[in-house]
Amino acid sequence: MKTLQNRVAVVTGAASGIGRATSIALAKEGCRLAIADIDRAGLEQTKAMIARTGQAVSTHLVDVSDKARMLAFPEEVAATHGEIHLLINNAGVAVNDQVSDGALEDFEWIVGINFWGVVYGSKFFLPYLLKADEAHIVNISSIFGLAGLPTQAPYCATKFAVRGFTESLRAELAMSNVTVSCVHPGGVRTNIEKSARFTSVMDGSSHADMIAFFEKTATMPPEKAAHILVKNIKKGRERILLGGDAVFVDLLTRFLPVRYHSILQLVFKPIFPVKK
Repeated sequence: MKTLQNRVAVVTGAASGIGRATSIALAKEGCRLAIADIDRAGLEQTKAMIARTGQAVSTHLVDVSDKARMLAFPEEVAATHGEIHLLINNAGVAVNDQVSDGALEDFEWIVGINFWGVVYGSKFFLPYLLKADEAHIVNISSIFGLAGLPTQAPYCATKFAVRGFTESLRAELAMSNVTVSCVHPGGVRTNIEKSARFTSVMDGSSHADMIAFFEKTATMPPEKAAHILVKNIKKGRERILLGGDAVFVDLLTRFLPVRYHSILQLVFKPIFPVKK
C-alpha cells in the first residue's frame, strides 16, 4: 500500500503475540484498528497499548472458526470505521501429536481456526476491500507451511492449506485493487506452544519439554516480526518470510524437496523419531 496513514486495518488474534505487536505497529504507522480475538482480557490490553499512539481502535470478540460470527464481523467494522483497507488473518493455534495417536477432534479444532478462519475472513471481508481505492489481505501461514515435520501434521496441514488458498486468491485478484500476501514466520516467541493441544511426540517428551524447546529455538521477538511484516506490507510484497530460519527452510525445501528432513532432523531432534 502506498501509505498506511488513515487506513483501517483489521487484525485477528490480536490479544497477544504477532497479532498484538502488528496491531501496535500499524497504529504507529497511522492506521485505525479493529482488533479481534476470543481472549477479552488480552484484547483490552492490546487496545490500551494502541490507545497510547492516539489512534482509534475498536475491539471485537470473535471466534474465527464460527462462520456466523465471521459473517457479521465485517459489517461491525464498517459501521464503526466507515471503510476497510487492510485485513490480517493472523489467529492461529497448534496441536502436537502423531497421526496414529491424535484425536480427530483436535484435527477438526485446528482446521476450524487456522484454515476456515482465514477462508471466512478473506471471503467475508472481500466485498468491503474491493470498495476501497487500495486494499490488502495478509494471511499468516508458517515456516511449517513450507516443510512438513513429524507430530505437526495437523498444524502443517492447515498452514500448507493457507499457503495454497492465498496463492490461488492472489491469482484471482491480480487485476483488482486488492494485494494478497502470504506470510511465513519462523521461530517467533509467542504463546502458541503454551496453548497448544498436546498428545504425544516421538521420543516421549512432555508438553513442558516441548515448550522449553520452543522457547529455546523461537528467538525472534513479536515486535521485530511485526516491524518486518509492516515494512513488507508497505512495499506490497506478496510473499513474506519472517526470519533467517524461514529463509533457510524455504531454500532447503526448494533444493531438497524430498530429502530436507535429513537436515531438519538435526534442528528439530525432539520431534523426530529415534532409531532403536
